[in-house]
Amino acid sequence: MESEESQIILYISTIIIVFIIISIILLFAVFQKRKNKLLLKQKATKKRFEREIIETQIEIREETLRNISWELHDNIGQLLTLAKIQLQNATPENIKDVSQTISKGLNEVRALSKLINPEAIKNIELEEAIQLEIDRFNRLNFIDSSLTIKGKEQQIDKKVSIVIFRILQEFFSNTIKHSKASKLDVVLKYTEKEMIVSAQDNGIGFLASEEKGKGIGLDNISNRAKLIGAEAVFTSEKNKGTTLLIHYKL
Repeated sequence: MESEESQIILYISTIIIVFIIISIILLFAVFQKRKNKLLLKQKATKKRFEREIIETQIEIREETLRNISWELHDNIGQLLTLAKIQLQNATPENIKDVSQTISKGLNEVRALSKLINPEAIKNIELEEAIQLEIDRFNRLNFIDSSLTIKGKEQQIDKKVSIVIFRILQEFFSNTIKHSKASKLDVVLKYTEKEMIVSAQDNGIGFLASEEKGKGIGLDNISNRAKLIGAEAVFTSEKNKGTTLLIHYKL
């Protein structure tokens, strides 16, 4: 009788042990599958991020070269033409005007030279990149622009800076092309936990329902912000301007 009970206990114990082993194997298999899936997802996300960075760099370079081409043709070309006309009609009284025109042209060329080198575009810091855009808007009388820095500057990953700058470039472009604004204010604020970028114009604004028709690309800006773990928030009212806020956790 005791022998039979011992055999039953042994049998049940064996079944329990086998069940536990099988459960552990299954759990390990599920864990490994999820781990592999997560690794593949992380790899795909990293690959998408790197691809987006490359595409963003190309877009920035193309936008910059378009601006350089425009300035060479329309702005500097006009200054040189004006200087030529002034020289043809130069007198002792107006020779100072000729000198001023040539000096202005040289200043324009120096400003452009900072952006002609592809490495300069690639390695430029976020604050300097924004300031160059602001200076260009003011120099060409596109719009009255300003950049304000608040707080202690923090080191930002170069790839993050590239994406943020491209987002701002899109906002600037839309402000100049669509908003009919006369003023653009950009604020870069650093706190211990985050960097907040604010860009605000005083233009005609828009309604959310009108955004798709005007090509302002809010979805594109929002998706790019998410790519670097940031949040981009738009606020706009008819005839009260538009504001873009970017929150990036340090």
